[in-house]
Amino acid sequence: MKSLKFDFGYLPRWGVLLLDLLLCTIAFVLSAWIGSNYFNYKHMGGYVLPIWQQYLIIITVQAIAFLIFHTYAGILRYSTFVDMIKVLLANFATGAAIVFFNLIMDWTTGGHPIFNTVVAIYVPIAFVLLFTLRVAVKTFGELLQQYGSGSPRVLIYGTKHAGVSIAKMLRSAGNIPYRPVAFISDSEHGFDVAGLPVMALNEKLFRWMKARNIQHVIVSPLKMREINPAKDLQVFIDHNIHILTTPYFTSVENTNDIDAQRIGRIDAIRIEDLLERPEIDVNTDNVRSILHDKVVLISGAAGSIGSELVRQVQKYEPKATVLLELAESPLHDLTLDLHKQFPEARFIPIIADVRNRERIEQIFNEMRPDVVYHAAAYKHVPLMESYPNEAIQANVLGTKNMADMAVKYGVERFVMISTDKAVNPTNIMGASKRIAEIYVQSLFHKLQKKNPDCTKFITTRFGNVLGSNGSVIPYFQKQIAAGGPVTVTHPDIIRYFMTIPEACCLVMEASTLGNGGEIFVFDMGKPVKILDLARNMIRLAGYTPEKDIQIVFTGLRPGEKLYEELLNQKELTLPTSNSKIMIARVREFDYDKISKHIDDLIETSHQNKVFTTVKLMKQIVPEYISKNSVYEQLDPQ
Repeated sequence: MKSLKFDFGYLPRWGVLLLDLLLCTIAFVLSAWIGSNYFNYKHMGGYVLPIWQQYLIIITVQAIAFLIFHTYAGILRYSTFVDMIKVLLANFATGAAIVFFNLIMDWTTGGHPIFNTVVAIYVPIAFVLLFTLRVAVKTFGELLQQYGSGSPRVLIYGTKHAGVSIAKMLRSAGNIPYRPVAFISDSEHGFDVAGLPVMALNEKLFRWMKARNIQHVIVSPLKMREINPAKDLQVFIDHNIHILTTPYFTSVENTNDIDAQRIGRIDAIRIEDLLERPEIDVNTDNVRSILHDKVVLISGAAGSIGSELVRQVQKYEPKATVLLELAESPLHDLTLDLHKQFPEARFIPIIADVRNRERIEQIFNEMRPDVVYHAAAYKHVPLMESYPNEAIQANVLGTKNMADMAVKYGVERFVMISTDKAVNPTNIMGASKRIAEIYVQSLFHKLQKKNPDCTKFITTRFGNVLGSNGSVIPYFQKQIAAGGPVTVTHPDIIRYFMTIPEACCLVMEASTLGNGGEIFVFDMGKPVKILDLARNMIRLAGYTPEKDIQIVFTGLRPGEKLYEELLNQKELTLPTSNSKIMIARVREFDYDKISKHIDDLIETSHQNKVFTTVKLMKQIVPEYISKNSVYEQLDPQ
């Protein structure tokens, strides 16, 4: 037999039930005493049970009502209006049942065994006692949470419904270690909301917080939508205030329907939420028209971009999704996650190397994809600077194999994922991606002259994606967790950033806008200074830059430049129906001529002639000028 365990944090259900019945016993005693003192039972006539038998009947009926309405199932500390209604219904049901019992007995025996006056007095008294118990426990719990020691005090930024819900949640929830002490408002202040003062956002507030050692601020979900986090929260970071929020705000759709139970938990704000980025608006109808009930092949499917593309594609119910990937373990993990997340969808994981032409042809022949997203590539700039031949084989030969098979097996759309580093490239990686762009674009223009309904080749360029494998933010997070130092290559280096879901949304939107041969560039918002990014990440982690965590400048890496460009200076752009997507007007190449140069480049890469390979790359892409690299000697003086 299992032993009963008592949790001092929460009264168990059987304990709540017994406590309620004890209060009902007190209510019966009071009602019987009031009835005997103010009503003359001797002259009422009829059959009446002894008082102790009346008690047993009433308390038994009351217990049954409690079981029916589950009044004991909730936690007293978290009692809500719904819980009070359950208690009220249970009491009225008890009274109604006893009265009905009396009517039946009166009809059959000529008398009623239980005094109706006792029942009439008992019902309201019992409810008042049960109601008082729940209010008292709830209030006492909130007071302990509010004024007890140990939990850090916190201010809530935002006084609307979401902010008030957070305050109520923090007061009542015993598993969240924060005590709300005030609200912060941008406009009106000097009054109380939910028993807490509302304070103005100014320097006086920060002096007040410092004097009381308050180091946390929770930003409500609605407030996150009203402000520009990149600008409006910087003042807290500058004062070394730890910013918290609820993870719910990033996905809430109806901001009028936010309550404490749906908010759930409190987390530290992410650095991604403080980077100012353009809002993405995607025409889902257009995307559905090209993906619904189609076979979609995604190369590099287990990578940062590829795996997000796989997930976003499922919203449009493709016939099947082919997951083409070279890395075995990531593909295995992705497949397991996808089957759990999308149990009705069909996934076909395939291990293959895009550099293997025969294998790629076999896959296209068997799968017959309608749409291809080509995300497989080598992308790390410093590493590819040391291995240009591998960059050519993966990024150029791999793209050529995929593109050629797409044409041979009648793919409708082929979308290539490129990079901003392909613009005026200064490194091997960017130059290899530019050559891949040239190949697919020139191939399309050649095919289109003979067949207007040929495979549509579309290229998309964007900058750094937040949280991708090897990106700067996870790298900084590891360094901060280790106690520093945080390494920044140069104090003036800047980069454009976009989240992985945002980038993939625009990739799919661009794939619907293109008629073939276009290179789409995305509005990446404002560039971010990496030094400022590092400082903010250190502050968000609760440390002071240069004091707790040092920042060390290591110098630009081979092939790295201070400023990334999304467009060649000689290129023009054309607008599209999506204001965040533009078409780059680039120099076109003759396929017959350029394909021969690309074939020679691929052949040279197989011979492992590094400098010869790079020299051929510079001939194909004249704007490729190496920086901080051993290949600078190949550039024209």
